[in-house]
Amino acid sequence: MSVVTLNNVHKVYPMGKEKVEAVKGVSFRIEKGEFAAISGPSGSGKSTLLNMIGLIDLPSSGTIDIGGINVYKGFNLERVEIDNSRWASTPQKGKKRRTTIPKRLDKKITALRRSQLGFIFQTFNLIPVLNVYENIEFPLLLKSNNPASHSPVDDFTAKQKKEWVDFLIEKVGLTEWKNHKATELSGGQRQRVAIARALVTKAPLILADEPTANLDSKNSAQILSLMKDLNRDPELQTTFLFSTHDSRIVDMCNHVIHLLDGSVTQDEHKVGNDTYKI
Repeated sequence: MSVVTLNNVHKVYPMGKEKVEAVKGVSFRIEKGEFAAISGPSGSGKSTLLNMIGLIDLPSSGTIDIGGINVYKGFNLERVEIDNSRWASTPQKGKKRRTTIPKRLDKKITALRRSQLGFIFQTFNLIPVLNVYENIEFPLLLKSNNPASHSPVDDFTAKQKKEWVDFLIEKVGLTEWKNHKATELSGGQRQRVAIARALVTKAPLILADEPTANLDSKNSAQILSLMKDLNRDPELQTTFLFSTHDSRIVDMCNHVIHLLDGSVTQDEHKVGNDTYKI
């Protein structure tokens, strides 16, 4: 079962009178339960590609399916990009500035992000005034009336939600730190909070952009070992997709999309290592 499918996806950035094609006709699919990576050198387009899968950036053309839903079906991507760029530029005096995509598309994307995707940022992006428990719980408080944004956790009672958050805190090894604020945690501990927060809505796909970029080797090994355990956990059944140039993460993955200059050079399926080698 595919959790994400890309077909002939392009991303073009205007640079003055020129255009830079950052992603060039990329096609691949990620299956449920995979431990996967988009790998390549700096400038290969891997972060751009991950941002498009995460519905943060718009593709210029092509199709992206998330959880079996064609995200941009019925929308002219070229027209959306032109309108978005035009209105995002500095407006003339007296003109109203608009920086959003069409409301119908925005609503669809927001629903898919909430129901299908979890994010682990390399800078953690924790809320400083909240403690570990509150940071992990926070996505559960962002309710929506849109049925398309429904996640399994929405049906939980208050007691079940608390038990679920506590379960994740235990899973990432932070039970003794659950009442500590982000500023009182190490980098490795903050990343563990970010992982639990990404998992809390039971999203089928977790995206991680360079997850070891701000960690030393010891913490990187612990974090990747934790992710591998979560990937194998039958209760979670979590699919991970990384953007990385770290060869040790690539070695751990069972599916690797190799990128160079915005194009796929190899779509590799293999047996991944169990450990992150220091």
